[in-house]
Amino acid sequence: MVKLLTTGTFAIATAVKHADVDVISAYPIRPYTGVMNALARMIADGEFDAEYIVVDSEHTQFEVAKHAAACGARVFTGSAGIGWAYAHEPIVVTPGCRQPVVAMVGTRALDDPGNFGVEHNDVLAERDMGWMICFPENPQEAYDLTLMAYKIAENPKVLLPIAIACDGNFITHVRFPVDLPEADVAREFLPPTPPPRPSVLHPDKPIILCPHTDYYWGMEFRRQLDEAMRNAREVTREVHKEFNKIFGRGGPPFIEEIATEDAEVVLVGMGGMTMVARAAIREMRKEGIKVGFVKVRRFRPFPDEELREALKKYRAIGVIDNDFSLGAPNHGGILYQEVRSTLYDLEDGPYVINFMAGLGGREITVEYMRKMYDIVLKVARTGKVEQPVYWIGLRE
Repeated sequence: MVKLLTTGTFAIATAVKHADVDVISAYPIRPYTGVMNALARMIADGEFDAEYIVVDSEHTQFEVAKHAAACGARVFTGSAGIGWAYAHEPIVVTPGCRQPVVAMVGTRALDDPGNFGVEHNDVLAERDMGWMICFPENPQEAYDLTLMAYKIAENPKVLLPIAIACDGNFITHVRFPVDLPEADVAREFLPPTPPPRPSVLHPDKPIILCPHTDYYWGMEFRRQLDEAMRNAREVTREVHKEFNKIFGRGGPPFIEEIATEDAEVVLVGMGGMTMVARAAIREMRKEGIKVGFVKVRRFRPFPDEELREALKKYRAIGVIDNDFSLGAPNHGGILYQEVRSTLYDLEDGPYVINFMAGLGGREITVEYMRKMYDIVLKVARTGKVEQPVYWIGLRE
């Protein structure tokens, strides 16, 4: 085991090296580019061998990844922001083709006005298309979730693509202590050869893959995708359990409860904002204010069962969205809509307050986090919801 102070992009590149991928399709766009730079250096230095294909666009990038996977290769690709959006066509086709592509998304604000700050709308725009999506909190989780991604995606019960959504610049570029295992230990967990699949393109055994069909079969294809995503829940649990056993870390597969044992209220969020929440919790608990945080580690498949169990005991909770869903109910964000729907059938469920924060890369500070806790505490203590959605850090 080696401990490094390194970035999320390097941590993911190391996981890809340890996965011994066969094909990498690359096209630069900030803030994900660092992972491809690191992989290019690793291959040039002889650390591992892979076909490193530099393409002409993000659209081609995901087409190459999809078709390489269809030939049985273990693949890696990635993008960010409008690059991910530009690749929409192959991105939505990949799940239907049942190809276990692993992609890193350096989440950033979409145009217009675009910038390189973190925002989750790019990756969440594909949330209904059949991609599994996870949000690491830091570079350590970025490594862990990437290595696990291959074992989950390539499972014959799943065969779906997965996106590792890393907060742009915050997780992709900021250095963090990361424990990186030796390659042989990583391969004990993830063998270098993917499990055999029946639907692999080979000239000796020609098949038709992803044909255009008529209305006799379309619905059945969609149902199979739904079953695969359902299967992914149990497979994810099994993979996390094995990862925890080998590496002694990894945490729960879907959500992580932080300081919730005696918390009066909690906030719910994803990604790097969790580190800020941890700091705010430490401050407030020193003052005798008992608050907690529930981190959503995996957005697809959505952890509805886990969240219902974790949140049902509170009178009020807050959901932080580093995204937007214009025209949605209550004009709230994407995670808010999912959590609110999850809790709808509870007989005496909590009030759910939404906080739009960090949009366009604006920093979510400890001060802002404390403000959100104060609002939820007031709702819990009074039973009155003055407004369902707050924009935090907005310049009025």
